[in-house]
Amino acid sequence: MDNDNIIPHDHKIRKVDRNTKYKHASFVVWFTGLSGSGKSTLAGALENKLFDEGYHTYILDGDNVRRGLNKDLGFSATSRTENIRRIGEVCKLFVDAGIIVLSAFVSPIEVDRQKVRNLVGKDNFVEVFVDCPVEVCEQRDVKGLYKKARTGEVKEFTGISSPFEKPVAPDVIIKSDQQSIEESVLKVCEVLKSKI
Repeated sequence: MDNDNIIPHDHKIRKVDRNTKYKHASFVVWFTGLSGSGKSTLAGALENKLFDEGYHTYILDGDNVRRGLNKDLGFSATSRTENIRRIGEVCKLFVDAGIIVLSAFVSPIEVDRQKVRNLVGKDNFVEVFVDCPVEVCEQRDVKGLYKKARTGEVKEFTGISSPFEKPVAPDVIIKSDQQSIEESVLKVCEVLKSKI
């Protein structure tokens, strides 16, 4: 693809202007963990709290994004990397727009998560590892995917037939099999205080 003729337009209103107007910083809270670990539930509860307190927020959720923007992608290693790359670009746009974006994606590969952190800027990225044993996630099996993975109906399923690389140095670790949603939200909020 020839990018020589693509010249980004330099707009007058910038992130700092939006942050000033909205009276809070904008950044990404990236929830990673196995399917069924509680990423989306935690992201939703955190958004409720932040929204009620007057912050501008938006949730990007794995299944929702795969039904639209990324519906052309499968679950091969290449497709998973592209899925996260696209989400990273969307997150970058939201951060520039002055929004606190809550991104809930399995995102099993450490290097892919690091690429997003580098793309949006390390100061604009909070990684929340929703750590839950695969056995507990499988017991929950809220979407019936573990059962399908065990029978071979779903191929390359993270935690069963595809690896999950635990974050090297997450900003927050939530043990979702041991902590309540309320406790988890408060724990994340403690880290976000300095960001907001």
